[in-house]
Amino acid sequence: MKKTVCELFAGVGGFRCGLNHINTLDDFRKEEKWKTVWFNQWEPAEKTTQYAHDCYTYHFGTCLDKNGQDTTNVNIEDVNKSNIPDFSLLVGGFPCQDYSVASSLATSKGLEGKKGVLWWSIREIIEEKKPPFVLLENVDRLIKSPAKQRGRDFGIMLACFRDEGYTVEWRVINAAEYGYQQRRRRTFIFAYKNDLNYAANINSIINYNHEADDELHRYSMSKLMLEEGFFAKTFPVYNVDSRKIKIEELPQGIGELSAKFSFTFENTGVMKDGVIYTIKTTPDYNGKQLTLGDVMDDGDVDEKYFIPENRLYYTSPNVNHSDETHERLSKEARQTWQYLKGAKKLPRKAASGHEYIFSEGPIEMIDSYDKPARTMLTSEGGFSRTTHIVRDKKTGRIRLLTAEETERIQGFPTGHTKWCKVGDDIVEMPLNKRRFMMGNALVVDLIKDMEKILFDIINRE
Repeated sequence: MKKTVCELFAGVGGFRCGLNHINTLDDFRKEEKWKTVWFNQWEPAEKTTQYAHDCYTYHFGTCLDKNGQDTTNVNIEDVNKSNIPDFSLLVGGFPCQDYSVASSLATSKGLEGKKGVLWWSIREIIEEKKPPFVLLENVDRLIKSPAKQRGRDFGIMLACFRDEGYTVEWRVINAAEYGYQQRRRRTFIFAYKNDLNYAANINSIINYNHEADDELHRYSMSKLMLEEGFFAKTFPVYNVDSRKIKIEELPQGIGELSAKFSFTFENTGVMKDGVIYTIKTTPDYNGKQLTLGDVMDDGDVDEKYFIPENRLYYTSPNVNHSDETHERLSKEARQTWQYLKGAKKLPRKAASGHEYIFSEGPIEMIDSYDKPARTMLTSEGGFSRTTHIVRDKKTGRIRLLTAEETERIQGFPTGHTKWCKVGDDIVEMPLNKRRFMMGNALVVDLIKDMEKILFDIINRE
């Protein structure tokens, strides 16, 4: 089987960089062993520019559909799916704004949200193109969405795969728990057609028989999830008693599932023949741990990244909390990083007129060199509690992360987002957009690890 790829919601090419082990800008000159036959990247919020798409094409060029048209920067909902070239692997970090850690689970809209509906475009492509393998990424709360009917959205996705003849594995992976430089939890989904050599091989290894007695059935599924499956081979976990597996059969109809289905998915699981098997696992990793300090610049850094002294502290640097229940701090005090990242007590009034005290705990103001970076969001670099601020290695002064540091935190080549190809012109991407792209991206290192197993799987087909 040829190693051909379709990359959806491609961003600046995280899956493509990972599959082809692109570590430096020089690696773009090397022949890719995974051939991307088509990709799609379209950002509806961008009115005049499409920086992610243009950064992607700067590095990789474009791809034409079967009619010789370039539809890579068209809303995927408007693309004729039959015109997409054939491929063996579908990948994508499909939009996650409606499940994002930037908003509370209770307010996320899931599949009913504006971008959650894009799942149906993925389903259309799976139905039309019938790819042998699928590898997708989303935020960790995908398996819990929506708040009022936990697990419904993920159950719908699994049912879509079931109806098209796939087995599905999933794992929630924190990159830092496998040695990488960011504490970023994401749900990964690996699906494969049931008529493949790989499926037959897996069935023979685990001695799968859906009519076996409960104990043998649980043992088979635990062997798949903990030892022999795609994620188990790539990201080892500690053994778990198979009696702890939760089992649930998916309703046959999507309508019934949407209306009534609710289930607590654990961080590891399999959907096979319409039956869900899921269990909570713990990473088994004892290797090197990369940290924020390992990816930080140690030379001269542009002055634009440094934070003025008057924006750092409003009082003693040792103070990490404020109590404004009796007196509000000045606007100048509240516009400091010390205030923003510190604990707070604030009087608030609800729309109903009810008065209450809002409390917020402190977070580390200056991020440590000796820990992995926290999860980067699209707001990175803005005046936000989630923005990293660091002590410059050379000068000791406090600053924001450089664009290159954010790239390395996600495992991209240094300088990956600097340039874009807009028409015939090469233009520099604005700093805020570079940070946004990295906040939207995945940890490329995890895809590099998965590729080693994928390469062997497809070679055997």
